[in-house]
Amino acid sequence: MGRQLILICDDQRIIHETLSTYLKSEGFDCISALDGEQAISLFNDKKPDLIILDIMMPRKNGMDVCREIRQTSHTPIIMLTAKSEEIDRVLGLELGADDYIVKPFSAREVVARVKAVLRRFIREQEEPSQIIRYGGLEININNYDVRLDGERLPLTPKEVEIFQLLASHPGKVYSREKILSLVWGYDYFGDTRAVDTQIKRIRQKLPQEDVGWAIKTVYGVGYRFEVYNSGE
Repeated sequence: MGRQLILICDDQRIIHETLSTYLKSEGFDCISALDGEQAISLFNDKKPDLIILDIMMPRKNGMDVCREIRQTSHTPIIMLTAKSEEIDRVLGLELGADDYIVKPFSAREVVARVKAVLRRFIREQEEPSQIIRYGGLEININNYDVRLDGERLPLTPKEVEIFQLLASHPGKVYSREKILSLVWGYDYFGDTRAVDTQIKRIRQKLPQEDVGWAIKTVYGVGYRFEVYNSGE
């Protein structure tokens, strides 16, 4: 396999110079975008293996860039920000970011995160096909396709991952912290509201009539996928 390509998106040239130096020394190739429009253009043109994406950028901010990329791609995204407010972390997670780093940061830390996210992404891509079925529901995690009675449900990648996690172990209760850890790859202390928001959005996209299964809230703990009539 050739050298993996990292797209660095930030409006500060010193960030590009520093991260590029460290990443290239670890065997990566790098390309740079100085604003959000250029980030989208380079992403579509160069198809990078991972994106390091600053939130505060001219022409189009990082949140909008992340949202646009997630409409068509599961390419790993690590978001950077000069802010430390929880709302930024929650919003980044909801939009589908795979990791989140607050400035100022250590370049070595960023390289370590890049390697960890890529390892997890590659492992997920290499896992054998797994399709979950309950009556008319079908969840195919390999192509992030969820269908009910043959009709595709418009779930985002992170919504599919959460839904697949819960549905793969019916009856098992997952805490919000555990869902964050398993879906995003490690602990996000204090950001559990992202899970509640994702679950709410999943439920809004599911049928409201009785289909023999449901995502249940276990108050004070988390969520479980309950099958009470498989339809078989």
